[in-house]
Amino acid sequence: MTLRFAYNTNGAANHRLDDALDLIAEAGYDGVALTLDIHHLDPFAQEWAREAERVASRLERLGLGSVIETGARFLLDPRHKHEPTLVTADAAARARRVGFLKRAIDIGAILRSEAVSFWAGVPRPGVDPDEARGWLREGLAEVVAYAGGRGVVPCLEPEPGMLVETLDDYAALGVDGLRLALDTGHCLVTGEREPAAAVSEFADRIGTVAIEDMARGIHVHLPFGEGDMDVAGVLAALDAIGFDRLVCVELSRESHRADTMIPLALDYLKSCRRPGPELPLPDLNARETPVR
Repeated sequence: MTLRFAYNTNGAANHRLDDALDLIAEAGYDGVALTLDIHHLDPFAQEWAREAERVASRLERLGLGSVIETGARFLLDPRHKHEPTLVTADAAARARRVGFLKRAIDIGAILRSEAVSFWAGVPRPGVDPDEARGWLREGLAEVVAYAGGRGVVPCLEPEPGMLVETLDDYAALGVDGLRLALDTGHCLVTGEREPAAAVSEFADRIGTVAIEDMARGIHVHLPFGEGDMDVAGVLAALDAIGFDRLVCVELSRESHRADTMIPLALDYLKSCRRPGPELPLPDLNARETPVR
């Protein structure tokens, strides 16, 4: 089985969505991880449904599958990054997050996306963790039920520093129908498991996978070859479980050179899958341009 790769549009934030999709398709990817944002299919725009239909048609013409990502920084609150969340103390604010996730699921249904990925959030100071877990379970139950009715796969991503930050945290939730969004780099940050081991252990629960390089203990998404990720080992583990969904490259800090990073990242992944250690891996900094 051949692994299928996608590129996350949060790493092409300086490009129009159509231009980013063209770059991703031209590079040879099989899909796109579409981070809904103010300039990339704004889910709160008046004509959001029509725009989703247009993007769905464009993806079909380009031969790209998709995963919907929901980690835009200031989409819900222009003054507070990633707020509100499923663990925000204010019930009305939590309902806004649930409403957004339902809208993301609606868009995923229109795009015929493989999954919709989201995270729990960070409890604010003074919030009791047990109470926050109760709010989280309530929100997840509502979101998962809605996704089931729309034929969309809901996936929770453990995120360093959040209430659900490890794979064990995800497993402890025990929410039926909730799949795992596995970001392999996060395993290196938390130190809980080696990324390849996480793939093998959670094989039957993975709904989508993100891959990038990352240094152990440091939550910074790095270009391949700049951190501690055993990329070849992760790809081999995905091969071993017969993973047939998109494997999404997430380089959210590389928008300033998306034009070169998009093709180079795929070249690197393909190089990791070729037999023979004598083949050199692409240098992802060889064509680097300065940040403007």
